[in-house]
Amino acid sequence: MVHLGEDIKLVESNIPEQKTFDDQPFPFVLSPVTQSLTTSEWVNWIHINANDIEKLLNQYGAILFRGFPVESPEQFDSMVGAFGFKDFPYIGGAAPRKQVTARVFTSNEAPPSELIPFHHEMAQSSKYPKKLFFYCDVEPPSGGETPILLSYLVYQEMKKRCPRFVAELEQKGIKYTRIMPEEDDPSTPIGRGWRSTYDVKSREELEHRCRQLGSEWEWLQDGCLKVTTVLPAIQHDSPMGKPTWFNSMIAAYEGWKDKRNDPKKAVTFGDGTPLSPEDLQICSKVMHDICVSFRWKKGDVLMIHNELVMHARNSFVPPRRILACLVA
Repeated sequence: MVHLGEDIKLVESNIPEQKTFDDQPFPFVLSPVTQSLTTSEWVNWIHINANDIEKLLNQYGAILFRGFPVESPEQFDSMVGAFGFKDFPYIGGAAPRKQVTARVFTSNEAPPSELIPFHHEMAQSSKYPKKLFFYCDVEPPSGGETPILLSYLVYQEMKKRCPRFVAELEQKGIKYTRIMPEEDDPSTPIGRGWRSTYDVKSREELEHRCRQLGSEWEWLQDGCLKVTTVLPAIQHDSPMGKPTWFNSMIAAYEGWKDKRNDPKKAVTFGDGTPLSPEDLQICSKVMHDICVSFRWKKGDVLMIHNELVMHARNSFVPPRRILACLVA
């Protein structure tokens, strides 16, 4: 039994796909003891116990809430709002998305056949959300999982297997280069246009935004925008006190590919020298070996600490509707 408050009792549950790392389950799974719990009772309980839930999140990295009364985007919005976090605007992200409520939007509008590789949300930007919420509004008949993994494990394994690569990353950082059209292109997982990516209406506004984010930009002849950002690839001050593989390296190398973008140019060392394909293959394998990929159920809410946990998306058979919220 998990005691976070007097009125509602929760039980630490489990799922078949769950794994154990350093004697801790991943993800941590919570379910209500009673089935008669109402949405208003649940939202009020979160409001009262938000700090304790956040402590659990810092400890485990991800919490799956299963069996709670969350049956609509509006109820999901209320649940997230009960935590009292500041909403984080999706400025700088690559995924095409649609707004559903004031703080809720679709997780990614890319075609169902497209795999979305592992990444920390918006790690290619100097400003990123600290926490993510995913809600299963429509569970897919097949596939469509959102695999997750503990980022510190990636760092530990890569330091063992590819110490020179890690040392070079820590010294040079990582450079992201993305070419964006003016308007959204939903045919690709990275098809968000520069107007919606940066929430601007003009080139002048865009250039101001890039200066704020510490990014360089170049206008191309076809009206597309080329943005370059150099950032650290490793984070040494995570809430778990362990270095994390905080980057979108694999996502860029495996996923930033369309008629505008070449993965080999999309991500390099910070000085522009290319990354080793062999090291990247090892990194990708490490991620798939340690990830947890569970099947979504209607009403599931997955809370992720973005500085601790990476996520991805498997291909799926429609219909599927996973909604998201980003918070600071």
